[in-house]
Amino acid sequence: MSVVPLTEIQLAAERIRPAVLRTALEPSPGLSRLAGVPVHLKMEHRQRIGAFKLRGATNAVLSLASGTRGVVAASTGNHGRALAFAARQAGLTCTICLSRLVPANKIAAIEALGARVHVRGAGQDDAQREADRLAADEGLIGVPPFDHPAIVAGQGTIGLEIVEDLPDVETVIVPLSGGGLIAGVAAAVKALSPRARIVGVSMERGAAMAKSLEAGRPIEVEERPTLADSLGGGIGLANRWTFEAAKRLVDEVLLVTESEIAAGIRHIYREEREVVEGAAAVGVSAILSGRVRPRGPTVVILTGRNIDPALHLRILNGADALEVAV
Repeated sequence: MSVVPLTEIQLAAERIRPAVLRTALEPSPGLSRLAGVPVHLKMEHRQRIGAFKLRGATNAVLSLASGTRGVVAASTGNHGRALAFAARQAGLTCTICLSRLVPANKIAAIEALGARVHVRGAGQDDAQREADRLAADEGLIGVPPFDHPAIVAGQGTIGLEIVEDLPDVETVIVPLSGGGLIAGVAAAVKALSPRARIVGVSMERGAAMAKSLEAGRPIEVEERPTLADSLGGGIGLANRWTFEAAKRLVDEVLLVTESEIAAGIRHIYREEREVVEGAAAVGVSAILSGRVRPRGPTVVILTGRNIDPALHLRILNGADALEVAV
């Protein structure tokens, strides 16, 4: 089975309710005028730890068998922060493996939550190999950042909230990386509102899931510096859940440039008065650039706010996007 059933997403919603915020769904007058349809923003960047990842990590930790000693994961930043938070709440040790591409502010935030951090290699695949080694050597339980049914079900709770708050939703625009978010959201939304379209958006520089869907199978893609750093990394050649779910449930996938991501970050700050990281801005970037033309009431998920403040200021001041990314 590649699609997590609605019942599992509903169980996840009950399980994580005490620990996770039910984030707001707010209308965006400016984007609505531009798109010609009502556009709403799902404010997951306001989540505790500043990213949607807390949903999946919390569900995964609360699903572990009693007697678990500790957890380990590879991360591009936000999953590590979420897992460190959830593990601390449950009284478990936590180790996070990251590559050298992960911004320093995200590494510091993980360490501040008491997690042990290993920085290894030039990309997410290197970090994953280190996480696998530690799991084998130290008896830790691996909690993948996306390709796991408990992670997918936890992220899918966003889809439940979207349909509850906007029953006539017709388009949901979702940042696309390893696929845990889009697999969960699509499973929930399409189960409750089958006519709704799911649009995945990633960056042009190193979009592993987009390239894998294009190839018809999981493939390796070079991880490159990008403003949307949280969308970096591979999907795993042995992917069991998110690739097939994305192939079956996602209606459209598109890519945005670094300049378009920067424009999205600026727009969200200037027009919506919200601070978001590059990965969170890609859906808005797709609307601003005209790469997506939403149909009917539309939701764009703002996934995280964990951008380095100095980088955010440079982008607001018009710094060249490629220069910032590299």
